[in-house]
Amino acid sequence: MPENTLNNANAPVRAELRSPGYWRVTFNHPPINLYDPEVEASLAGIVERLEADPDVKVVVFDSALPDFFMAHLNLWRISEFGDGMPSWFDLVSRLRQARFITVGSIRGRARGIGNEFLTALDVRFASREKAVLSQLEIGFSIIPGCGGIQRLGQLTGRARALEIIASGEDYDADTAERYGWINRAVPDAGLDAFVERFAQRIAFFDAEALHAIKEILNQEVPPPSPASLADTNSRFSQLLARDSVQERLQQLGEASPEATLDLELNMGERLGPRP
Repeated sequence: MPENTLNNANAPVRAELRSPGYWRVTFNHPPINLYDPEVEASLAGIVERLEADPDVKVVVFDSALPDFFMAHLNLWRISEFGDGMPSWFDLVSRLRQARFITVGSIRGRARGIGNEFLTALDVRFASREKAVLSQLEIGFSIIPGCGGIQRLGQLTGRARALEIIASGEDYDADTAERYGWINRAVPDAGLDAFVERFAQRIAFFDAEALHAIKEILNQEVPPPSPASLADTNSRFSQLLARDSVQERLQQLGEASPEATLDLELNMGERLGPRP
């Protein structure tokens, strides 16, 4: 395996060393970057390798698919993640505690667990024209079960988190920036250069000082408690198990590829009331 990559052939998540101390991790799981067990295993392997390298200072997460950062959790394979999704919660906790700074570069749709992944990172930048963020779960009669309620509450405040989650709407980058959901909305043409400059700048600075900054902020703004996250995931599972929810998921799973893509591209509109 080349020293500047952490990739297996055809892996749905790829990692590349861009410069000393700076790695870029890219989701590449067509057609829509669903979060499924293969993505989780690939991502966990990369994070484990990065954690073991004391020279890593900054890791940028992005997508190779222009329309999707990460669509959502693959609910049709939920049983394969384990009761309570232990690997997921371990993974995002390790990213929070990692010595390196994590950055989301958002282009395309990040809904459900895609947004929950982004809110677990340290910093988020988004394409003004092409980023779409959402907690879509209410449209399926369930709730965010992977930390989205708690982390959005920390980022945006209670009222705006309630608006985002209870509406199930799609939100653009400018609104997300105003809400404190992301750090900054950047014109799409300049997003890659902006994130690259930010990451290269961090990689230039002292690793111990960067780690100290993150460690102190983690102490001052602690993550959601494991008990709170476990209770929320349990309530998510209870809602998901209802017959009416399972029947709707079955209907969606039987839809044509064209109808499925239309839903995924326009989820906020399609899941809401029709005029």
